[in-house]
Amino acid sequence: MPRPRERGAQGTKTLERGLQVLEALAELKEAELSPLARRTGFHKSTLYRFLQTLVRHGFVEEEGGVYRVGPKAFAVGQVYPRQNLLLAVRSEMEALAAETGESVNLAVPAGQEVLYLDQAEGSRLVRLFTAPGSRAPLHATGVGKVLLAFRGIPEGLSLAPYTPYTLTRLEDLRRELEAVRQKGYALDNEEKELGVRCVAAPVFGPSGQVVAALSLSAPASRLSLEEAHRLAPRVMEAARRASLRLGFVPPL
Repeated sequence: MPRPRERGAQGTKTLERGLQVLEALAELKEAELSPLARRTGFHKSTLYRFLQTLVRHGFVEEEGGVYRVGPKAFAVGQVYPRQNLLLAVRSEMEALAAETGESVNLAVPAGQEVLYLDQAEGSRLVRLFTAPGSRAPLHATGVGKVLLAFRGIPEGLSLAPYTPYTLTRLEDLRRELEAVRQKGYALDNEEKELGVRCVAAPVFGPSGQVVAALSLSAPASRLSLEEAHRLAPRVMEAARRASLRLGFVPPL
């Protein structure tokens, strides 16, 4: 029977190998077993066991034999910057929700999706709720289009239809994103869910990169397109103040 020190050494070695797999996946974005084995130098059977353990714990996702970094790895890796982001943006979210009575959300990029981090609920009797930790497609949401416009379109982005208003052609999406960059905000015009409309603006980090998107959401019956455009400057101002709290210095 191995002595405690030997078992501890073996456990450390296993942990190091698991981290090597995660690092390789982060570099490759996604990979099947063979290219991942070549990248890590692990035998396929050994690599498969590591991957299955990581999948069970949510650190890796597998679909059709293709592996990618999972949501648990993202959540763990984002703990420190996420806390800074939440502290910087929360007061602006609450102020905007109090002023308009509508729900305000904060979202960050998560691979080919957006990940909602926080919500300040509106005061209206009928209001929208987006659970922190939930995900949504980039191309069919206001926050997603903001992130695409300022961070770029990831390779292989799915443009699946969700409603008759979803942008499903790449040329249409590119045209929309150019307008987002020019205006400084994006709209979700019932593109993810019928009856829901939102307006979103970018949150910039200290380096000048867009690190998140802030959005105001409401039932489309209450938030018309005209009203969404009218509220856009308020959303942009809240996002601008949050950016300044994060240490963003606007160009002169």
